[in-house]
Amino acid sequence: MTDTAHRSTSTEGVAGGVGLTALLVAAARAIETHRHDSLAQDIYAEHFVRTAPASASWPVHIGQVPDGDANPLWGRFARYFGLRTRVLDDFLLQSVHAGGARQVVLLGAGLDARAFRLDWPPGCVIFEIDQEGVLAFKHEVLDGLSATAKATRVPIPIDLRADWVGALTDAGFDAAAPTAWLAEGLLFYLPITAETYLIDTVDRLSAGGSALAFEVKLEKNLLDYRDSPLYVSTKDQIGIDLLTLFDGEPRPDSAGDLRSKGWSASVHTPFDFTHRHGRGPLPEQNDALEGNRWVFANKPRP
Repeated sequence: MTDTAHRSTSTEGVAGGVGLTALLVAAARAIETHRHDSLAQDIYAEHFVRTAPASASWPVHIGQVPDGDANPLWGRFARYFGLRTRVLDDFLLQSVHAGGARQVVLLGAGLDARAFRLDWPPGCVIFEIDQEGVLAFKHEVLDGLSATAKATRVPIPIDLRADWVGALTDAGFDAAAPTAWLAEGLLFYLPITAETYLIDTVDRLSAGGSALAFEVKLEKNLLDYRDSPLYVSTKDQIGIDLLTLFDGEPRPDSAGDLRSKGWSASVHTPFDFTHRHGRGPLPEQNDALEGNRWVFANKPRP
C-alpha cells in the first residue's frame, strides 16, 4: 500500500458525518488548551486536527481566528466544548478517585484522549467504544506521537448499533464491579429506541457504586434553531450541518428513567457550569445551546 493510500484509509473514519464532528470537538479542545484561562488541557487534540485532510486548515488557537471569540463557531461553540470537557473530566476523576470505580466505559469515544491525559489511579481500565475507522485514525495519530496511556486502555472497534455489549464483555468488562460510564456528545445522534436501549443496558451492566454522565437535548423542535449563529456558522465555515446529523424525534426522559430504576440523577444546563467556573457560554437569543442538558447519575451501593 502506498503512503497516499494508507493516509486515505486511515482518515476515512473522520472524513464525514458524525466522524467529522469528532474533529470539530478536537479543534475546540486544541483552542481551549492554548487559552491563557484554559479549563482543560489536551495536548493531542491539535494533532488530530492537523493530520486529517478534512480539518487540516481549521484553527487550533483562538489567535488564528480573525474575529476571535466573536466568532460563533471558534469562539462561543468551542468554549462550550472546552467547558464540557472540563466538567466531564472532573466527573470521571471523581468517580474513580472518590467513588472507587476502576472501570471506565467511553461510549462513542471519538477522539477523546482522556486515557492519555488524565491521572488515573492504579488498576484503572478504560474501555473505548467507537466505530473502527474513528479508532484506527486515533491510533495512528497517537502512535505517531509515541503517546503512552496512563491507565490500561482497551479499544473496542464496534458500532453502537451492533452487539457492543458482547464485545465489551469479551474485552474483559466486569459487570459485578462499579463502573464510570460516559456518553459525551452521543445520544442526540441516536434514534429514541437506541437511546432507551443504551440507558437500559447501562443500568443492567452497572453494579452498585457505578456512575453515568451523558448529554441530551430537550428542544421539542430542533428546526426552530436552524438560523442560530452556532448552527449557521458551523455549516458555513466547516461544512458540518449538525441539524442533518441529529435525530429529530422527541427525546425520552432518560434521567427520569434512571430515577425509576433506583439511580439518583441531577440535570444541569451548561450555563450552570459557566457560572461555577467563571468562564464559558452564557444564554443568548436564538440559542442552539438552550436545550442542552448534562446529566449525572449514580447507582447506590447495596
